[in-house]
Amino acid sequence: MQSTAMKTIKTIATCALLVSATGIFNAANAHITLEYQVASAGSGYKATFRVGHGCGESPTREIVVTLPPGVEGAKPMPKAGWTIAIERETLAQPRTDHGKTIAEEVRRIHWMANTPADALPNAYYDEFVLQARMPAQAGTLYWPVAQVCAQGRADWAEVPAPGQKPGELKFPAPVLELMPAAGGHAH
Repeated sequence: MQSTAMKTIKTIATCALLVSATGIFNAANAHITLEYQVASAGSGYKATFRVGHGCGESPTREIVVTLPPGVEGAKPMPKAGWTIAIERETLAQPRTDHGKTIAEEVRRIHWMANTPADALPNAYYDEFVLQARMPAQAGTLYWPVAQVCAQGRADWAEVPAPGQKPGELKFPAPVLELMPAAGGHAH
C-alpha cells in the first residue's frame, strides 16, 4: 500500500507531465509566470510571480495580482524598495477559520516601487511572492497580473477559450493547476 506522500508525489509528477505535454505553460509566450504551476487543492501555496522584462525598454514600477475566486488568507511577502497595498472585498457569506469569523478577503495585492531607482529595469528579472490557501476543488486557476511600467503597461489576464491553445495568447494570465487534495490538514 502506498503512503499518502508517495501518492502526492506521483500525482504532482503526472500533472507536471500533463501540463508540459498540453502546453498549458509556454515559456516562450508567457512573460509573467508562476514558479510552480501545480499545487494540491485545499493546501497552502507559495505563489512566486516571475517578472522577466519591462514594457519594452521601460522599467516595471508596479505589479498588481488579482487573486482567483476561492483563494483565501493571502499574505504578500515584503520587498525591499517596494510598498505593498492590499485591496479587500467583503464576503457574501462570512467563513470561519480556526474559530475566527472572516468577513472579508484579500482580492488584489499591489507591489509599488518606492522611487524610480527602485523600479525593475527591463534588463533584470525579479520575483513577487505571496502565500495563500487554495480552493478545495481541483481545477485550473488563472491569476490576472497587471504590470505597470514607467511608460506603458501590460495586463497579463488572457484566459484561453475552449479549444484555444494557451500559446496563442498574447498576454496570458499565469496559470496554476490544482490537483485533488491528498488529505490531511495544511496551512
